[in-house]
Order: sequence, then C-alpha cells, then structure tokens
Amino acid sequence: MDVEERYRLVSRNAEEIVTEEELKQLLATKESPRAYIGFEPSGLVHLGWALVASKIRDLVDAGFDVIIFMADWHAYINDKLGGDIERIRLCANYMQDAFESLGVPRDKVTYVLASQIMDTTEYWGMLMKVGKVTSLSRVKRAMTIMGRKEDDAELDSSKFLYPLMQATDIFRLDIDLAYAGLDQRRAHMLAREAAEKLHWKVPVALHTPLLPGLQGGNRMDPIANKMSKSHPDSGILIHDSPEDIARKIKKGFCPPEVEGNPILAMARLVLFPRMSQMVIERPEKFGGRLEFNSYEELESAYLSGGLHPMDLKNGVAKTLSDMLAPSRKYFEEHPENYQALKASFEKA
Repeated sequence: MDVEERYRLVSRNAEEIVTEEELKQLLATKESPRAYIGFEPSGLVHLGWALVASKIRDLVDAGFDVIIFMADWHAYINDKLGGDIERIRLCANYMQDAFESLGVPRDKVTYVLASQIMDTTEYWGMLMKVGKVTSLSRVKRAMTIMGRKEDDAELDSSKFLYPLMQATDIFRLDIDLAYAGLDQRRAHMLAREAAEKLHWKVPVALHTPLLPGLQGGNRMDPIANKMSKSHPDSGILIHDSPEDIARKIKKGFCPPEVEGNPILAMARLVLFPRMSQMVIERPEKFGGRLEFNSYEELESAYLSGGLHPMDLKNGVAKTLSDMLAPSRKYFEEHPENYQALKASFEKA
C-alpha cells in the first residue's frame, strides 16, 4: 500500500490532523508507526465507540501498530465507578470485549493498562519533566479532557496530575500518532508543546468528530452535546435490543436541517462508514421503499422534504440494529465480563 492510500485511510472522517504534513512525513518514513488511543474504563459502551472502532481499523489497515490504552488510574482520579480500582479493571476487560464485538480483532491491536507502565521510575521521571515545562494554568485549561471544569481541581489535587499523566503516557509508550475524539484535543496539544520544549518526539494528533446525543442541545458545543452513558436515553448502547434502539431513536431530536441533527450525524459518522446501503421501508401510499447508497443521497432527500423525519428515524433505527447485530451476538456468546460489570453496578 502506497503512502497516499495509507494517508487516505488515516484521514477519512477525521475532524482534525495536527499536522497533515507531519502525518504524511511519518507515513513516508516509517512502515509501522505506533498509534494509541486512551480510554477510561468507566461504564457501558455506547455507539460513539463504533466510530472509534472504525478509525482503529483504518489505522491497522494503514500499517500502524495500535495500542488501546486502558487508563485505570486515570479513571480512579476522575472518580469513575466509585473510585473502585477493581471495578475499573473489570470494566477494562469488558471494554476489550466491546471492541472485539465492533470488529477490532484482538490479535491486531495491543491492550495496555495504565498501571502496567506507571510502576517504574522512568514513567514518573518523564512526568516530572513534563510538569517542569508545563505551567499550572496550562494544566488547568486541559482539565476539560476529564469532562470537568477548571475549578474542579480545587476540590481534589490529584486531578492536576491527570493532564500530565495523559501526556506522559504518550511519551512512555513511544507514540508516533495520538488518536482521540475532539474532546481530548487539549491533552494532545499539551503533549506536543511539552515534547517541543524537551526536544522529544512530537506526536501527530488525530481527532475524529464526537457523536452527538439523541436529545439535541447546545449545537455550538459538541463536547457538551456528545453522546453520553450518563444520560441513558441520549445514547445507544452497543448491545441494546432492536426494540430499545427504535424506542430511543423515535424520541430523538430531528430538526429539518443538518446542523444539530443527531439522527443524520449517526448516519454520516457511524452507519455509512460501515454499511454500503440504507433501506427505508414505507407503505406504498407514502412513496414505498427507498434505497440510499451514500450519506449524501440520504441528506439530500431529507433536506428536500422527500423523506419524512419519522421515516428517517425508522431507517436509521433498522440499519443501526442490523449493524449492531454482531455485538449483540458476541455478548450473548461471551457474557462473563459484561454480566460481572452489570452486577457490580447493583452492589455499588
């Protein structure tokens, strides 16, 4: 595969690449670069991860050695799962199942727990060097990567470590390309700035869009509006039943425009990258069956008034249910980690 094709795979559906020139140079000079994406093990997996799984597969296909980093101590600092480190690590096992169910083969990626790399003086030495070239105000500005406000650090001083840890993870793992959703941009910029000051390798930063929640909301703030498991009906879980998927989407916000429309965003960001066609069944008296072979066709029909919002919702719900059928089957056949995590919620 030539450099242009590799670049096309890495860059498709990306929101931002910092920088495109650096990525092209990386692909031209390194056959198997190292990429990473980090996750807090913090609960059940929603549809936004399908978008991420697609990009991970793109990176693998483009020749990257991909590390999926399970940030257990980061989740502890961020008070996830009651700050219970054992529940957090249980969730990390479930998350590996989730990625496999979404089509990421275990033998094509490497899973690493944060605790596996933090138990060394080398890690903490790197962290202190990152801290020495990073101001406290810069760390506080990066607090939004945790889904928190800057002032939240005043309540718990461990949270100041989080942005420094996220940058140090990248350096300790010798990463060439750091990948995440757009909400992690500040952490990647902090890492790039620190690397330049320390004369370390500066990682390329790749960001994909955030899937909006079904309830709609502040369209000017995609981070605040992203799909979240903390609002049950705002998001689709990857193992939801077809009935639950249809119920949630039926209640979803669907304005007569593209901007701020989570139903169209779901089709653009998740469905068409994975499915070659969307079929919408309608009674003959309402125009009959429709077939769309691209997102652009679907969007055009909707904006022109040729597709009713309820028909769009029904089509998206059916296509999404079909797409997630392998995940449902996977967890039916491998229920152990999923059921153990759910049981931990009942005990908490």
